[in-house]
Formats: sequence, structure tokens, C-alpha cells
Amino acid sequence: MAKRIFRRPFKRKCRFCEEQVKHIDYKDVLRIAQYITDRGKIRSRRTTGNCARHQRMLARAIKRARIVALLPFTREQYR
Repeated sequence: MAKRIFRRPFKRKCRFCEEQVKHIDYKDVLRIAQYITDRGKIRSRRTTGNCARHQRMLARAIKRARIVALLPFTREQYR
């Protein structure tokens, strides 16, 4: 019986670490909107490749932008 070879998927690097971002601004809607799904959920670290520190900062910025009405809570209206 042949052994199975397990390959790990490509490890993504944190974009914010590469750009040396100190603070994620909630007013930068174009950047923040990339990290939201079509239903309005915040994408996980696993899918985006962010580090834990920047994922927390990103989540906080998204929530603030939603409260100030820069981003919608949901993308589509469901029936």
C-alpha cells in the first residue's frame, strides 16, 4: 500500500505586516470591504491570511465602519 503524501496549502502572508501598517483605519472603506463576504460576514484569518493582531484590528475597524454607516451590515436584502 502506497503512502499518501500530504501537502500543506500555500501559506499566505499578512498583507498588513508586509506593508508595515500600524493602524487600520475604519474610514478606508475600499480596503476594509475586501475582507467582507457577499453576505456581510467578516472573513476568517484562515481565508485572508492575516496575522492575529491585524485580524483583531480589522474586525474592530469593520464594526466601527458599520456603526458609522460606511459599510452595510448585510450586502443583500434577503426575503
